[in-house]
Amino acid sequence: MSRFDKIAARLGDYGLDAMMITSEPNRLYATGFHSTAGMAIVTTAGNYFFTDSRYIEAASKRIDNCQIMENTREVPMSKLASEVITRHGIKKLGFEESYITVEEYDLWKEKLPCDLVPAAGLLGELRAVKDQQEIDTMIAAQRIAEKALTEVLNFIRVGRTEKEIAAFLQYQMLLGGAEKMSFDPIVVSGANSSMPHGVPTDKAVAAGDFITMDFGCIYGGYCSDMTRTVAVGSVTEEMEKVYQTVLQAQLAGIAVAKAGATGKAVHEAAADVIGAAGYGAYFGHGFGHSLGVEIHESPNASPANDKPLPAGAVISAEPGIYLPGRFGVRIEDVVVLKEGGCEDITLAPKELIIL
Repeated sequence: MSRFDKIAARLGDYGLDAMMITSEPNRLYATGFHSTAGMAIVTTAGNYFFTDSRYIEAASKRIDNCQIMENTREVPMSKLASEVITRHGIKKLGFEESYITVEEYDLWKEKLPCDLVPAAGLLGELRAVKDQQEIDTMIAAQRIAEKALTEVLNFIRVGRTEKEIAAFLQYQMLLGGAEKMSFDPIVVSGANSSMPHGVPTDKAVAAGDFITMDFGCIYGGYCSDMTRTVAVGSVTEEMEKVYQTVLQAQLAGIAVAKAGATGKAVHEAAADVIGAAGYGAYFGHGFGHSLGVEIHESPNASPANDKPLPAGAVISAEPGIYLPGRFGVRIEDVVVLKEGGCEDITLAPKELIIL
């Protein structure tokens, strides 16, 4: 079943006659084609994709099961959409309220001859469950990131700056086939590593530092994500304890991660380990988030999510401990949820590496 068919099959559940897709990530999900401009309309009787002259030729070659139409200054997207709405007698048109601005909503409301119905959840529910093609693509993206990790471990030495390490990671991922980064890499060392989302600086790596590297790339339109914390020269007894606590917390969360488990239960399995070690106050974020065509998707493995996680969800497993002004540790893999368990698609080693 194509993505268009999957979307069309869910229209009735949302009381819709059709779904309008305008956001970049949802267009990519629905069509398999990446563009910075365009609109898809999905109906039970046919599918449509409108885009401008920059993408029309490529879209015509790449998108199947869809009528491709070019919007111009003389024939804007709103006119093409209105013609489709009239042709199919569409009364209720779903739109992505999570993505469009108030200005965009006002424009579509004025120009389109139908009722606009908030329906971002339709795409969100479909995207939460990855098919095998999506999973295979994400595995390929993970392998690119893992190869970059192998290379950067040979690059890191005392005196290298956080910015230099971040730049090297990006270069290696691009060299390995990445289209771009999933997000700006986080490379923080020493006291800076206590900031979970710290920004790489000109700080030079020193002996005795922890270096936390959180990075990933996009391949085939899908994201990878991983974090490894390594040490330079040596570690203190407490650094070793914190690292092993985070590792055991991650393994505990992964052990209960499965289809049907709540996001809260997965998080708490890891949080309990960290709390028992006396570091509960220093784990402030959730165990993990879903990822796919975007680096942060739903559902999440967090204390706020008491709903069952679906089979086919791909989530990060990334507990951490962050001691302000001293150091921090985070270890992150990506897992695919299945009935009865999960598959960890990150193969990079997790034992403490001291360079």
